[in-house]
Amino acid sequence: MSEKTKFDASLSSSRQWIAVAAILATGMVGGALILRPAAKSSPAQTQEAGHAESHAHGDGEHHGESTAPEKAHQDANQHQDGEHHEEDAKKATPAASRKAEPKAEEAGHGEKEEEGHVKLSPVQAKAAGIVVAQADAASIRKEMVLSGEIRFDEDRTAHVVPRVPGVVASVHAQLGERVAKGQLLAVVQSAAVSDQRSELQTAQKRLSLARTTYDREKKLWEERISAEQDYQQARASLQEAEIAVANASQKLSSIGAGAGGSGAGGFSRYELRAPLAGVVVEKHLTVGESVAENTASFTISDMSSVWAEMNVSAPQLPFVRVGSPVTVRATAFDSSAEGHVAYVGALIGEQTRTAPARIALANPQGVWRPGLFVDVKVLAEESQVPIAVDAKAIQQPDGKESVVFVPTDDGYKAQVVQVGRSDGRLVEIKSGLKAGQAYVRDGSFMLKAEMGKASAEHAH
Repeated sequence: MSEKTKFDASLSSSRQWIAVAAILATGMVGGALILRPAAKSSPAQTQEAGHAESHAHGDGEHHGESTAPEKAHQDANQHQDGEHHEEDAKKATPAASRKAEPKAEEAGHGEKEEEGHVKLSPVQAKAAGIVVAQADAASIRKEMVLSGEIRFDEDRTAHVVPRVPGVVASVHAQLGERVAKGQLLAVVQSAAVSDQRSELQTAQKRLSLARTTYDREKKLWEERISAEQDYQQARASLQEAEIAVANASQKLSSIGAGAGGSGAGGFSRYELRAPLAGVVVEKHLTVGESVAENTASFTISDMSSVWAEMNVSAPQLPFVRVGSPVTVRATAFDSSAEGHVAYVGALIGEQTRTAPARIALANPQGVWRPGLFVDVKVLAEESQVPIAVDAKAIQQPDGKESVVFVPTDDGYKAQVVQVGRSDGRLVEIKSGLKAGQAYVRDGSFMLKAEMGKASAEHAH
């Protein structure tokens, strides 16, 4: 092979390598452009890419030498362009935030104005049963509630006993029957009564004889026929006979028996009669039963008056005084009565450590029956307050603060108040309302519910 042929072959091989290098450089530039789709191409980068392409089609050596610097320049431009975009985003963000913040504040301010306010028209308020009253001065009563029990009025209750031994001959009054004073209850045959009546009759006959003797002796002494000694002796016998008759009469009277006579049973008939008008609440007699002088036969009580008895502990005694007004309320049914404390015990029981107290209650209809449990409300003290509202008007929407609803132009608003003393009916207002200010007395619970619904809707 000639040297010319060798030179042409080497020259052809060099040109092939330059062409391969140009193709590789063009691929690398194209790949860099594809990998940055989000970045915006700058005019300088476009000119450099065109320049690289023109050199790729032209001088291969020059393109190969400039490929690395151009790629580095493109990477630098890409990095600087990203930094500019981030700086622009940071600059744009505060401005957008400043524009959005006033809107959020305005929205929050609108919700704050609506909080605690319920819009209702007069027609809707009337349909909901809302009643408005005025906060005025009132009297707050401190009361205590004590447990008690209805009992018989012992001053109007009688326990009837025979007072003599005997056998029951007949019974004329039944349990639960209303009897009059002196009405016959039962008849007892008693030997003791017979003996006393016999003694009375004997004394009466002796008295009659002694009186006759005395009259005769007195007449003889006045006519100077008999001695004065006989007259004095007859007068003494008369006085003794009178004493014997009086003594026998007193014995029969003490057991409630009369002189008796020839009626059914004769001298042994003993009658049990009602000592007062009332109701037979107990009966322990049957016909043929043998009774003693202390056998409880009947209990009669005048039920037009009863006692409410209660036990008062030592700390409560200073507030429970004779004459204190009370309200007695039945626990088994809806019934109440007014009264006054009639008695407070002077001693405290060793076992209970309480003192007994009672209230006298009128019972014309017989509603208060002995054995019935009651609650006794005692007025301990009473004080005047400048501002008070009805207890139903106080609400606690959040469970902490107390509010009272006050009327506005287009509805009602929850007004926070500070409460003081209360008697269950009225509540003292220390702050939050003025004297004479209108407030919702009835229907405040409904307004509280409506306010809760509105808060829930704002939260969503």
